[in-house]
Amino acid sequence: MMKTLCEKIIQLAERMPEGEALSAKALLHLGSRQGVDQALSRLVRRGQLLRAGRGTYVRQVHTKFGSRPPSPTKLIEALAAQTGETITPNGAAAANALGLTSQVPIKQIYLTSGPSRKFTLGSQIVELQHTARWQTTLANTKAGQTVRALAWLGEQKAGEAIPYLREQLMSSELAELLQARPVLPTWMAREVSRMAEYA
Repeated sequence: MMKTLCEKIIQLAERMPEGEALSAKALLHLGSRQGVDQALSRLVRRGQLLRAGRGTYVRQVHTKFGSRPPSPTKLIEALAAQTGETITPNGAAAANALGLTSQVPIKQIYLTSGPSRKFTLGSQIVELQHTARWQTTLANTKAGQTVRALAWLGEQKAGEAIPYLREQLMSSELAELLQARPVLPTWMAREVSRMAEYA
């Protein structure tokens, strides 16, 4: 019976997109909680599934070069779709993407509207940090990247970056950013308003 349960779980996992997470609770239609937990543990020991976090499992991705964990980006996309959370790269990653710093963040840290937690994908650790709503505003847009980059720079340094950041934004992106001012901290709303002067 355990073998059958393992087979059912792995068949289900293999139909799922890369990075989509499995949980014991989502598998209770296949067997008892104890049976599902044992089957998941067995699949992890065999290397067919990875335990990414507490109660969270992902399938290995099989390529012609061997097996690898799913990419962090795929995991984040799948999590956001499954949970309805807003998840976006943190300020250091946004600053790097916009060319404000050449430092590549060592850890993969994302900001989320949901709870803070960590996932392990092979040697990579993906950290989700719960944050204030304004930090996830305009998620996954260039205007949103600008918000998070300004937050990373902080009130003292943000002003120096305004002319450079303005050059990075198209008029439509600047308009999005200007519309977001009511939800931003006062100092940031002021700096964003200054961008309009360079339009």
